[in-house]
Amino acid sequence: MDNSQLPPNGNGDWERRTLEKLAFSALTEQKARRRWGIFFRFLGFAYLGVVLVALVDWKSEASHQERHTALIDMNGVIEARGAANAERVVESLQSAFKEKNVAGVILRINSPGGSPVQAGIVNDEIRRLRSKHPDTPLYAVVEDICASGGYYVAVAADRIYVNKASIVGSIGVLMDGFGFTGTMDKAGVERRLLTAGSNKGFLDPFSPQNPEHKAHAQVMLDDIHRQFIEVVKAGRGDRLKETPEMFTGLMWTGDQSIKLGLADDFGSVDSVARDVIKAEKVLDYSVKENIAERFAKRLGAGAVNSLWQSISGAASFALR
Repeated sequence: MDNSQLPPNGNGDWERRTLEKLAFSALTEQKARRRWGIFFRFLGFAYLGVVLVALVDWKSEASHQERHTALIDMNGVIEARGAANAERVVESLQSAFKEKNVAGVILRINSPGGSPVQAGIVNDEIRRLRSKHPDTPLYAVVEDICASGGYYVAVAADRIYVNKASIVGSIGVLMDGFGFTGTMDKAGVERRLLTAGSNKGFLDPFSPQNPEHKAHAQVMLDDIHRQFIEVVKAGRGDRLKETPEMFTGLMWTGDQSIKLGLADDFGSVDSVARDVIKAEKVLDYSVKENIAERFAKRLGAGAVNSLWQSISGAASFALR
């Protein structure tokens, strides 16, 4: 008997239905995979969108058309590769001063200090901009701390405002590192240092301290300290009530700093904008870290770099 003579429910019909079920099952599974793929791609794009909204500084051009106060933040250690580096702060300052509707600039400082070079660059630029734009005042507002390099920057402002509990001062210079010679002796490690130039191994942490190198470093420290003192005196002028302890590296509360002439008055960003500049609307002109920098910090790149600098004993001066 041929297949055409099989009953409707015979083997031929069963095979066809089985193949159809398998085909439909494969198509259904393929569609499901496609739908889940689309869903996860959409989820990924949504997550990326949330990250961008959180990290990108969206500014409204329309908001700049009104008279306002420009705010610039200087947070953290002042260093070339940090958030409070001279390039970023200077760019923020220049952007604020060139805006015609800026009634005044507030530099909000929360910094324990840092590089004298970076602080000096910002100080010089503030004085240049104040001279170029005499009708646009710049005020420093100290929140938690304005010490050493932070204060080096602050003295370039027209006035310095503090909280009564702020920490202000630390007008001094330090140079720190580690010496590992004792540990090396105990571990039986021999230092083999070859140099071309008798002082090329200056302050090498793996060699015994050289009295001549120490004396030379002290001369450099004293010279930078002298520069710091001159900048403070030039910035504060007759307001400064100098005492024997003022330039020794000590710090004072905001209340004490006003009495010493290191600061001018109590104030916050809002009160200075409202009562001093008379432009209550505050817009942030701070140049922010880009996304790559923020992710690098989250991954601990900054901590690794700092650890390496400590171990290597690289000589550097700090206003801290």
